[in-house]
Amino acid sequence: MQPKEAENHGMNNPSPIITSTRNPHIVEARKLDQRKHRQQQGRFAVEGLQLLHMALDSGAQPVEVFFCEALFVGDEAAALFARFQKTDAEIFAVSPEILRALSERESPQGLVATFSLIEKSLDSLTLTGHELAIVLDRPQDPGNLGTILRTADAAGASAVICVTPCVDPFDPKTVRSSMGSLFNLPIIQTPDVSGLFAHLQGFNIIGADAKRGELWTQCDWHGGVALVLGNEARGLADDVSGHITTWASLPMSGKTESLNVAIAGGILMYAWVQANLKG
Repeated sequence: MQPKEAENHGMNNPSPIITSTRNPHIVEARKLDQRKHRQQQGRFAVEGLQLLHMALDSGAQPVEVFFCEALFVGDEAAALFARFQKTDAEIFAVSPEILRALSERESPQGLVATFSLIEKSLDSLTLTGHELAIVLDRPQDPGNLGTILRTADAAGASAVICVTPCVDPFDPKTVRSSMGSLFNLPIIQTPDVSGLFAHLQGFNIIGADAKRGELWTQCDWHGGVALVLGNEARGLADDVSGHITTWASLPMSGKTESLNVAIAGGILMYAWVQANLKG
């Protein structure tokens, strides 16, 4: 049974509002900014009205919802809260101070929710051989990963596959920079490089490189493509680069030494989009 303090399932419920950071639900939720606690609890935190709408639109089921009506701005937060009330989530009213303690935003919007980790295996990924799949070699920057997820979603990619060890896809910075796209496409983590490329048999495995291969506009992007992007610091590791069948060159005419992996990935994803546009 829930502690009496936590029995809040609507804005008009007279039960006490949580005001203490010692409340067990608040203690556990605040730990979710750390990867080890996300893994231990099997969930992650999400805030931002657009992200939360996208989470619900995708069918993701919230575990807990914390709300503070005093921080609602306009009608959007109230409309979103009404959607949460129709789910099976535990809903807790909290004070402004507690909501701010749960939030990473400078101006909290009155709602923070937790969702179960979305874990998919490579074996669960079914591909026809005509899609775009994104392979990331041990990415380490959460902002880059989130941006790649957002772009992959926009480009219609069928999956993003991360070779591990890598940054946590459910890091708050990744979630925020993905703008909710992590709910829209499969994200798979695997240490099995050989198994990964065996699963992508029949795809054109295209790797990005500043100097090697054909100019990216000259590559064949038609049909099934697995776009492989390297680690931010060292590029593609040998165990990954050995599987590349086509190298796409992104030459740099200026003085910079490297191109941000998320930017490079976006250019190449849309090369695939252009080649496969229908009509």
